[in-house]
Amino acid sequence: MARPKANSPIDLSITHELSRPLIDRLSCPDGMTKAFLRDKDVTGLKVRVTAHGAKSFVFEAKLNGKAISRTLGATDLMDIDEAKALARELSKTIKNDKQDPREIERLEQAARADAVAKQAAEEARQAQQEVHRALTVKEVWQNYMADRKPHWGERHYQDHLKMSHAGGEPYKRGEGLTIPGPLHTLMVVPLKSLTSDCVTEWATHERKLRPTQARGAWRCLKAFLTWCNEQPTYAVLLTGNPAKSRKAREILGKPGVKNDSLQREQLPAWFTAVQQVGNPVISAYLQCLLLTGARPGEIITMQWDDVNIQWKGINIRDKVEGEREIPLTPYVANLLAGLPRRNKWVFSSLGSESGYLTRPSNPYSRACKTAGLEGLTLHGLRRSFKSLTEWLEIPAGVVAQLMGHKPSATAEKHYTVRPLDLLRVHHEKIEAWILEQAGITFNANVDPNKLRVVSG
Repeated sequence: MARPKANSPIDLSITHELSRPLIDRLSCPDGMTKAFLRDKDVTGLKVRVTAHGAKSFVFEAKLNGKAISRTLGATDLMDIDEAKALARELSKTIKNDKQDPREIERLEQAARADAVAKQAAEEARQAQQEVHRALTVKEVWQNYMADRKPHWGERHYQDHLKMSHAGGEPYKRGEGLTIPGPLHTLMVVPLKSLTSDCVTEWATHERKLRPTQARGAWRCLKAFLTWCNEQPTYAVLLTGNPAKSRKAREILGKPGVKNDSLQREQLPAWFTAVQQVGNPVISAYLQCLLLTGARPGEIITMQWDDVNIQWKGINIRDKVEGEREIPLTPYVANLLAGLPRRNKWVFSSLGSESGYLTRPSNPYSRACKTAGLEGLTLHGLRRSFKSLTEWLEIPAGVVAQLMGHKPSATAEKHYTVRPLDLLRVHHEKIEAWILEQAGITFNANVDPNKLRVVSG
């Protein structure tokens, strides 16, 4: 077929041998939005021209009786031979594979997009891993405390803060600087580098300085690392629980069995010394501690809303059961009635940020020294309550319920239900006997700050 002469109209009804000059001369007839010029060499290959002059290579064919059209590319960006080769491939796909090239392309694009997304996710994961690998024990420790704080008491939370504290700050009371907490040296270690050898080295050093605190810190460290292993983010940085090692346990040793408690004949001296403590709130707190058998941290955060004057009960936040109610005995009620109501806390403190007593141990230690009872701890008063009840042959289940111990027998767990009034019968008996042995004559109408030992 002869080539059309230059500037002569192009017959769009017949096929032509595509050439660059022919394509350049191609235009859309007046009154039409687009027109096509067919290639004589490759079936289905056409050049499409719009009324605006845009020109593109297109491929058209039929598959299962349906027309298929696909744009290959703009004529000014794609070579004619490249367009022909691509058109032949598409024609082969339709003829031999009986597949729609558009669907194949769509699947290929989706696969490419999926591969790109997976690559981006993998790169982000690796970048995040690098960030996690650089995490120090301190950073994860802070996340641990934030996560567990709703499940801890305030005292337990503050203990964890002190364990990791860097120290070096002036004491709020007195002179000197605070010392670093027992876990502080581990805080700067990357979590991924915290190994059993590292914990063993720490235990060896801390045992020489403060063995008791080191054992407590070690137990908290084990709990912390157990939590880390439960978090997918941190579990990949650890190999098991580095703190659970026989070496660390042997280095720190077992805590000695504590048996500090008040004997019956020591009660007068103890009450005398405690009643002479300059701070009446601390004095009342210490006496309530002995007479209720509560844990030191349970009643130090007691609020006025926890004291039911009408029904003579005290609601205690129990670390085992969540909370328990014990009787408000006459002497304890008298002590609480004499306390100032400065805020919501029963044992309030104007010098404490929390608003309640935080350091009653110092005046208590001085009182015990005055009474010749050095070494008697605050928890020893709880032990004293239990021991002194043996003189009265109080049922063990009653004492356990008052103190917040778990029942130890099936009958106690499932069959014995003691109302508050029944507990009161026994609790008031215990209080009266302790006061009698201490030589305290109690009158509910007397100012509690004026109650004193009157006989040996």
